[in-house]
Amino acid sequence: MTRQQGKIVVTRRLPEQVETRMAALFDVRFNPEDIAFDPAALLAAAGEAEVLVTSITDRIDAGLIARMPGSLRLIAQFGNGFDNIDVEAAHAAGITVTNTPSVLTEDTADMAMALILSVPRRLAEGAHVLLRDGTWPGWSPTWMLGRRLGGKALGIVGLGRIGTAVARRARVFGLAIHYCGRARKAPQIEEALGATWWPSLEEMLAHVDIVSLHTPHTRDTYNILSAERLGLMKRGAFLVNLSRPELLDEAALAELVESGHLSGAALDVFEHKRGVNARLLELARANKVILTPHMGSATLEGRIEMGETVIVNIRTFLDGHTPPHRVLPEGRGPL
Repeated sequence: MTRQQGKIVVTRRLPEQVETRMAALFDVRFNPEDIAFDPAALLAAAGEAEVLVTSITDRIDAGLIARMPGSLRLIAQFGNGFDNIDVEAAHAAGITVTNTPSVLTEDTADMAMALILSVPRRLAEGAHVLLRDGTWPGWSPTWMLGRRLGGKALGIVGLGRIGTAVARRARVFGLAIHYCGRARKAPQIEEALGATWWPSLEEMLAHVDIVSLHTPHTRDTYNILSAERLGLMKRGAFLVNLSRPELLDEAALAELVESGHLSGAALDVFEHKRGVNARLLELARANKVILTPHMGSATLEGRIEMGETVIVNIRTFLDGHTPPHRVLPEGRGPL
């Protein structure tokens, strides 16, 4: 198999299997130090590349795109999310953007289910008992009591691929499935999941015991769980977020957990550009909140599949065809 024309720059270190395959197929430069590119480095990479393979850590805004040379033709995102890229600006500049959807659905749903279990069953707290001083007083009928999952109501915000996969898993644990999204799903989907649709997010929040966010970050979903909406959640409810930190008001969440209105939260994504929210860290140390460092899709198998999807997008593009996972600006359908 011959190499295809077109210089490629990869901004972050990828699994060895993926880099080996890319090197065999393309003229490619990797980032062996795995240090995130700053804007100057991204601009320099664009200056020598026809294809830029990016990740969520690369902030490619309209200003940066305006300075990129016309030789850059494709931004191939290594990831499902792409809100780090100004897709509208890229589209206007004639730069194609792709992502890697679907391949991380099951891994992310597994992690969501783990977090849904972790808070009510106090898993992180229990795991640290012996680590404190190596002793344990022994079992007691009233010690480390959590909350049962079976019979509780799970409210899913965004019943897309990942939300649906979470619903399938949660139903096995005896959770009643509720959801809210842009549109109601077909009756056969609702029947298969035993899912109840709520046309109003506010109404759903007031009736469920656990809320799990599975919607992308867009103009419409920014701060979708505002302080006002978080305040509508049932007393004693839990929140899980594996999607994007921009979906919720972290300060309001911390306040509701501190006050006892919410029993806790599990966050795999959170605002960290200025350091992780100190109040969330304190709540995590007090075993009220579980913080995991963006591990939703972090399996070797998933990362390799993501890399293969990037390769397919690049090869299709360089062959002169529309990549299978092209991303378009909001409100635009397939061309």
